Amino acid sequence: MRIGNLAEATGTAIETIRFYEREGLIPAARREENNYRVYTLAHAERLAFIRHCRNLDMTLDEIRTLLRLRDAPKQDCGEVNALLDEHIGHVTHRIRELRTLQRDLKALRALCGTPHAIEQCGILNELDTVAAQSTPALPHHHIRGTH
Repeated sequence: MRIGNLAEATGTAIETIRFYEREGLIPAARREENNYRVYTLAHAERLAFIRHCRNLDMTLDEIRTLLRLRDAPKQDCGEVNALLDEHIGHVTHRIRELRTLQRDLKALRALCGTPHAIEQCGILNELDTVAAQSTPALPHHHIRGTH
């Protein structure tokens, strides 16, 4: 099948397929005499595996490791378990960060209960205040006047 067929069959953008090919996640497709790439069912299956891993929020490096291990079926799966345990830790950390973000957004939202003039908007005023506090002080430049 050609790249457009593979893209359609797997729901993956053509540029993403090319990217995965450049990154070595899927093997380079065989080229026909007219220079068109020809993909096989094995490409589609590997792409489905990659997409599923991406849906699990795995990084390309994690996926690369899993693919390497998947390609060596006689090897012990301890490395797979370790990789997944580490990924679960990252997800747990991200969930904590998202809960903090949610709490902060709710607190910000509570600053403006009813619509009124923008100049009195508690949300925008708070965003301005925090932004001003986190902006580094700009150096004062003295401009000398001519006498």
